[in-house]
Amino acid sequence: MSARPSRRAMLLTATIGGLSGLGGGWWWSQQAASRNPPPGEPLPADFWQQQFDTLAGTPLHLASLQGRPLLLNFWATWCPPCVKEMPELDRFHERFAPQGWQVLGLAIDGPTPVREFLAKTPVKFPIGLAGFGGTELSQALGNTAGGLPFSVLIDAQGRLRQRKMGATHFDELRQWAQALA
Repeated sequence: MSARPSRRAMLLTATIGGLSGLGGGWWWSQQAASRNPPPGEPLPADFWQQQFDTLAGTPLHLASLQGRPLLLNFWATWCPPCVKEMPELDRFHERFAPQGWQVLGLAIDGPTPVREFLAKTPVKFPIGLAGFGGTELSQALGNTAGGLPFSVLIDAQGRLRQRKMGATHFDELRQWAQALA
């Protein structure tokens, strides 16, 4: 003999399923919005005034990067997808730097692990030491989840054009660059 679910159980299941669908739809729309800002979205007012230490001990001023396209990547040595994408970011830097593109990595990490990581996996683009305070800048740029890696593309006029939570790869970055050309 099979047990038939009661009307109440079916109604409860349908309600939970509907709410889950709404929540999932909201989550998906938030994720899509965080990946694709409106064209030319302005940066936070104090963005270009920020500065970060470097492993060399000199400050890195974001203002020195104004006026050219910038790929900004938030990462950490303890983040496996961040570690995996570093060679892709370096490849993008090598390929597009001659065309005026800049890449900046902001490490949400301490200087010792960053130094050790870069000794094993060197990159040719600058790395700033944002520490855990870098998460505030990341959030101001649209990283509502606070996860890593997080990348943003800023055009030469200083407008936010792309953002992505999660690892990226050379072909995706190349498409971003070509879309701005």
